[in-house]
Amino acid sequence: MSKVKIYTTPTCPYCEMAKDFLKQQNIEFEEIDVASNQEAAQEMINKSGHMGVPQIEINGKIILGFDKEAIKKELKIL
Repeated sequence: MSKVKIYTTPTCPYCEMAKDFLKQQNIEFEEIDVASNQEAAQEMINKSGHMGVPQIEINGKIILGFDKEAIKKELKIL
């Protein structure tokens, strides 16, 4: 099974869309709120070089934004 983390903020509509998509696909994920966790925010920036959310990490690969096709490809969903 894939290890999935999603870096989010509470006011991000694309974060909600990404989480809803993962739930619809029955994919378990760890949500990390970078608005309230500065250490996690810095970790996210160090990994990707970007500050925007959502950032979805699947098995160590970072997907910037809610890119449904990239998510499906990485999770091997048809």
